[in-house]
Amino acid sequence: MELEKGMVAYVSGAGSGIGRGISMSLARRGLKVGVCDIREADAVETVQVIQAEGGTAMAVCVDVSDRASVEAAADAIETAYGAVAVACNNAGIAMHGVPLHEIAAKDWDWVIGVNIYGVIHGIQSFVPRMLEGGKPAHMVNTASIGGFQVNPDFLTGAYSMTKYAVVALSEALQNELAGTQVGVSVLAPAAVDTKIHLSERSRPERMGGAYVRRQNHFVGELIKGGTQPVEIGERVAGAIQAGDFYIFTHPETKMWLDRRHAAIDAAFAKARMSDIAEAE
Repeated sequence: MELEKGMVAYVSGAGSGIGRGISMSLARRGLKVGVCDIREADAVETVQVIQAEGGTAMAVCVDVSDRASVEAAADAIETAYGAVAVACNNAGIAMHGVPLHEIAAKDWDWVIGVNIYGVIHGIQSFVPRMLEGGKPAHMVNTASIGGFQVNPDFLTGAYSMTKYAVVALSEALQNELAGTQVGVSVLAPAAVDTKIHLSERSRPERMGGAYVRRQNHFVGELIKGGTQPVEIGERVAGAIQAGDFYIFTHPETKMWLDRRHAAIDAAFAKARMSDIAEAE
């Protein structure tokens, strides 16, 4: 899909990190961007950066784990700028450093609420509008390289579980929208220099409120100096225009997927051998 000046975009988690990078890249192409984040001050800061470059953007306070909040954001952006042509369900939080059986119930609610329901709410709020509009449109869902494999070193099981779900949701959505003018992409980055390790600052009150989750903070050191968010934003903008479904940003991580696929292939080979043995 061609990104044309005057088109309208929704980007969640846009107050910092990858969301800010995507917002800036779209704004530089002339799109009017609804910069959405649960931290309104951060969203305003992104808008100021965009406006300083001559772009057009508005800040919207959104809790993506709340369906009504996403729907209200869609209404607000549409009222201000017109129909949304590009929707980026990007908001996500970290949940690292703790074994699955030790994660608190409120943290399970939170990571599922943001990382999975945030995408579901984006799909349900924007896809019907896009289809009804009858014009070229595109949805980008931010997963992670963790949505294709579980790293054994960092206790990322809860996070990876949610990102696997984002991959599945995106693949299903691509299948369902085949033959329409609505395209789909799934973004799977690795180490990007963001503030995801500080996610706990943004936990809603109904899920326990803001707190300090030091188990996440080692991630900050791992990603420090990594790929810059605006580079990811440029990759996303290019993928939308090229119609790419999978958006991988760190080629060196392919070995992790190869390792997983080799284990799967070995298991299928074992299944075939069992079938042969039973036939004999």
